[in-house]
Amino acid sequence: MSATPQKNRASRRVLAAAAGLATVGALVAAMPADARDRGPGHDHGHGHHQSARTVDVQLLSFNDLHGNLEPPAGSAGTVTETQADGTTKSVPAGGIEYLASSLRTARKGHPYSITAAGGDMVGASPLLSGLFHDEPTIEALNKIHLDVTSVGNHEFDEGATELARLQNGGCHPVEGCYEKGKKFEGADFPYLAANVTSEKTGKPILKPYTVWKKNGVKIGFIGVTLEGTPDIVTANGVKGLKFHDEIETVNKYAKELDRQGVKSIVALIHEGGAPASASYNYNCDSPGAGDGISGPIVDIAKGISPKVDALVTGHTHQAYVCTVPDPAGNPRLVTSAASFGKLYTDTTLTYDRRTDDIVRTSVKSAGAANPKSANHVVTRDQEKASDMTALIARWNTLAAPIASKPQGYISADINGRGSTAPEKPLGDLIADAQLEGLAPADKGGAVVAFMNPGGIRADLVYTSTGSEGDGVVTYGESFAVQPFTNMMNVVDLTGAQLIAALQQQVSGANEASPKILQASRGLTYTLDMTKSGAARVVVDTIKLDGAAIDPAKTYRVAMNEFLAGGGDGFAALGQGTNKLVGASDLDLFNAYLAAHSTAAAPLAPPVTDRITVVQ
Repeated sequence: MSATPQKNRASRRVLAAAAGLATVGALVAAMPADARDRGPGHDHGHGHHQSARTVDVQLLSFNDLHGNLEPPAGSAGTVTETQADGTTKSVPAGGIEYLASSLRTARKGHPYSITAAGGDMVGASPLLSGLFHDEPTIEALNKIHLDVTSVGNHEFDEGATELARLQNGGCHPVEGCYEKGKKFEGADFPYLAANVTSEKTGKPILKPYTVWKKNGVKIGFIGVTLEGTPDIVTANGVKGLKFHDEIETVNKYAKELDRQGVKSIVALIHEGGAPASASYNYNCDSPGAGDGISGPIVDIAKGISPKVDALVTGHTHQAYVCTVPDPAGNPRLVTSAASFGKLYTDTTLTYDRRTDDIVRTSVKSAGAANPKSANHVVTRDQEKASDMTALIARWNTLAAPIASKPQGYISADINGRGSTAPEKPLGDLIADAQLEGLAPADKGGAVVAFMNPGGIRADLVYTSTGSEGDGVVTYGESFAVQPFTNMMNVVDLTGAQLIAALQQQVSGANEASPKILQASRGLTYTLDMTKSGAARVVVDTIKLDGAAIDPAKTYRVAMNEFLAGGGDGFAALGQGTNKLVGASDLDLFNAYLAAHSTAAAPLAPPVTDRITVVQ
């Protein structure tokens, strides 16, 4: 699903991944025999043996970094904070230079400190990392002493063989080594993939768990990604793999760890929930434990064995620290630290040396000065970590010839990732670019184009992020918006299938959390959110260029290869016939920017008037 354009030094990643997928078994074979059983703590140079019955173990965690080494631009680089008077403010946050400083500061005075992550460390990354197949991000995570992470769905964007390379090292099979005389070393922390098995062997493709040990303290970590990963990653990325139920898998390995005498267990789960507030400091235990959170993680948390003491989660890019009771009715922490390195969670696990288990209490009691767990902002007013500044500068030098090239001009911010509206200005722009590029008869003859909202990874920001000047869109910035570089497809769909696809935005797998397709100009309809399921799409309002959609007629529809494969729950889009493969989505986007903007006449944000929403 991730790729850089063939015309640049990074050739198309899906092809590279597909070429090696026959060697899925190599993941297990290539893993170090005792990878990280030496304890992911790196020992950090702190501490000594404590004879007290209990020991406070600090668990620092984050998730969904997505290769954001530089501070994310625009609204994607802020967190919402609720003030004492109830008002909210946006706080600029994130950037690996600040995340490293935050974690290093937080560790001071904590002889027992572990840093863990909830998946999607890489994939859908900005150009600085994505151009180099995320080697810069793995290098940065090594330097900040990440101890362990679960895999996320985006770890599979380039397939299992590329994931094995990120774990074990070695230069890229197609592009080789990026720096003369330097071989990529791989991750010196374990990627855990307990619920991802090889179809051939039936065994996990990476370690299912690891055990952190220090001075007799033992804490097990089990890592899983969401079972639905194949629904949100291109077929090439998950070829030869099977994804299993999160609850069953965690419970299976919790039993195994328990039999080994490891009684303290943390699950790293790349699946999440939605808190009732967007503020990172919202109390989702008000009025009762876990009352303020919904989504898949709630049922998962309720089903996971009481042997597991805490859940570090991700995927939804939300911030929460909640107490969701385990099946025995005992309080258990469920945390998530938003995304892009903007937050980290600091959790105290009280370890009982007599039982080797965690003493569990609720997240926080009313007025408690020292809650057991809380999210903290990775602020940009602290000192930068100099080793991260040097790392960014080194990779930026390699990326600069491609990254700094101007692609077009905008007159104001055009929000995509940062927009919460069903129809996003940047979504309209991307869909229009796809339609324009694929409308000519020899390019596919498309009459309408659709873009999946989850594929829009950033905003286009007016303010200059470097030396290019305000309003200039560089290649690096357009790449950040569409980093997968999916190839475009044009297919035949009937009007009935088109209607069904629009209904699938708000029904079936997407009913609880709608995925609204971004449509090209000319397609209009009404979405009535007061109704439920497919009825939310008012069928008799669906029009293309002013004419009602004819269920019996055939339409040429453009979309990226992910949607054309039925991804994101759009089975109807996967039924297309007479497929023509076009240019990449990124190439079409850049061509549109070049054709429709100049320094003197920049592109204005589109008016979002294609979908009429009734609330």
